[in-house]
Amino acid sequence: MAPRIPRKEDFWRKLHAEVKELADIEPILAGPYYACVLNHSSFEQALCFQLANKLSCPTLHVSNLYDVMLEAHRNDPQLTDYAIVDLLAVRDRDPACRLISLPFLYFKGYMALQSYRIAHHLWLRGRHALALQLQSSVSEKFAVDIHPAARLGWGIVLDHGTGIVIGETAVVGNNVSLFHEVTLGGTGKDIGDRHPKVGDGVMIAAGAKIFGNINIGENAKIAGSSVVLEDVPAYTTVAGIPAVIVGRHRNSPVRSMEQSLVNEKKPK
Repeated sequence: MAPRIPRKEDFWRKLHAEVKELADIEPILAGPYYACVLNHSSFEQALCFQLANKLSCPTLHVSNLYDVMLEAHRNDPQLTDYAIVDLLAVRDRDPACRLISLPFLYFKGYMALQSYRIAHHLWLRGRHALALQLQSSVSEKFAVDIHPAARLGWGIVLDHGTGIVIGETAVVGNNVSLFHEVTLGGTGKDIGDRHPKVGDGVMIAAGAKIFGNINIGENAKIAGSSVVLEDVPAYTTVAGIPAVIVGRHRNSPVRSMEQSLVNEKKPK
């Protein structure tokens, strides 16, 4: 199922208008707001400037990084589509986010995700060194470490972002929410397909660790600080070390983003 994407021009006008209002309310921030949003003519230009400005360093100039990122967006319009869908997902799921401009301006989980998407684009085109450089820069600047070969769907929310690690062969479906300090890792020095496969609509709460080439069924919920070593069925909640099934549900947990285990229907 393809994501529902608003018209890019309408979305850009809304984002632009929000930032202009913020600049009017807080004039001391007008300079940064004009630099990263209001002086640009499109969403992808503003996004690439924002990312390049945050990830550049003395040996990787902002203008060169911006050119690479903008070229990626122009060669693959899906990058822009997914960036919009991801932003709307944050607005819809995070109660601290009341404007679409806030993740764009301030949420490092969103910034890290969009940086990964560009790195993944580069990885698929054989530009592995540059993709790994971006991964390293994102890890240093945003404390989020996603291997550029990992495959992530659309509508992803990295809530807070800090400490999230996603390994090389991991696969994450659509409309998935991951809280801080989540790990999708391997179990040792095995090579090949060795990381978790996460289905659509899954919510992984803060501090959860999922290890190995195992499947997390669609709309499952992984409780905070759990350690998951075996497959998790769809529409179930698991918790504990090691994790076991503690509940079942009918709806996607990303709708409520409820990390506690209250109101869980106990398994029979």
